Amino acid sequence: MSAVALAAPGWRDYSDKSVEWFRSDQAVRVAENILSWQSPAGGWLKNVDTMSTSFTGDGNELNATFDNGATTGELRFLARAFNATKNARYRQAFLRGLDYILGAQYASGGWPQSSPPGRDYTRHITFNDNTMVRLMEFLREVSVSPDYDFVDDKRRSDAVESFDRGIQCILKCQIRVDGQLTVWCAQHDEIDYSPRPGRAYELVSLSGYESAAILRFLMSIEKPIPEVIGAVKAGVRWFDSAKLSGIRLAITDGDMVVVNDPNAPLIWARFYEIETYRPIFADRDGVKKYHLSEISSERRNNYAWYGYWGRNVAEDYERWQAGTIGTRHKSPKE
Repeated sequence: MSAVALAAPGWRDYSDKSVEWFRSDQAVRVAENILSWQSPAGGWLKNVDTMSTSFTGDGNELNATFDNGATTGELRFLARAFNATKNARYRQAFLRGLDYILGAQYASGGWPQSSPPGRDYTRHITFNDNTMVRLMEFLREVSVSPDYDFVDDKRRSDAVESFDRGIQCILKCQIRVDGQLTVWCAQHDEIDYSPRPGRAYELVSLSGYESAAILRFLMSIEKPIPEVIGAVKAGVRWFDSAKLSGIRLAITDGDMVVVNDPNAPLIWARFYEIETYRPIFADRDGVKKYHLSEISSERRNNYAWYGYWGRNVAEDYERWQAGTIGTRHKSPKE
């Protein structure tokens, strides 16, 4: 199989294009390329530019996934292309992809990284890199947006039910520490919802990055149920307790280091020890460390161990309390 490294166009490059553009020769070429990359299961690969060139290999080698933004971007493009051209092949491919997403959902309400699920960490409910949040945002669009009026009523109803089961899964996965709700791990068990590790350096933890996206997603629901409101408030409290002050990241002699700086903005760690809320780090050997300097240069410099994710949570929470967000997307039941 020959693949083109992802660097090039993505869905965002086409999201503001007009209906007329989607009827153009350029748009038709992109749509045809996308069709060529669709796997037998119905989804698309990750880390591959599915828009610029066509796939000419053995289709059985195409392994679909939801990881790293795969599948939902292609589906959004095909929906726009069908609405503009009424080409039945685009609708058929879209429905296959939608069925792939719907069929991949566990009975527990979560999604694995791909379907059929693997035997390693990829089988777990995957919040990592915002995979599950992205799928649920897409299903919400399908269920309420007129852009998807071409989808039959049964599938749109299934999207509503899938979304609702996903919400319940998120609520069940929220980790309690000493009886208090906190936030989420990057992966959770697909049966009992308990936190699970990912790759060797992604330990069981409270995740600053993934939890921020989950909270912002929950705040986007227009009329949240009381359990969602409670989950948001608890998560925001945790982010406030987990903020780190007086430090910033710097590059010294080509190496990422943490330096003391009393004027640095608040920052959050990617992973926190569940029992203590201490930031934790790990190398490819999976051994837990408490300081970034204790892991190898390769891992230290090639992973997002710190970020400003809590800042966005706090900003959205202020607007959520004021009632100025939560109307960006309606709940499918509204």
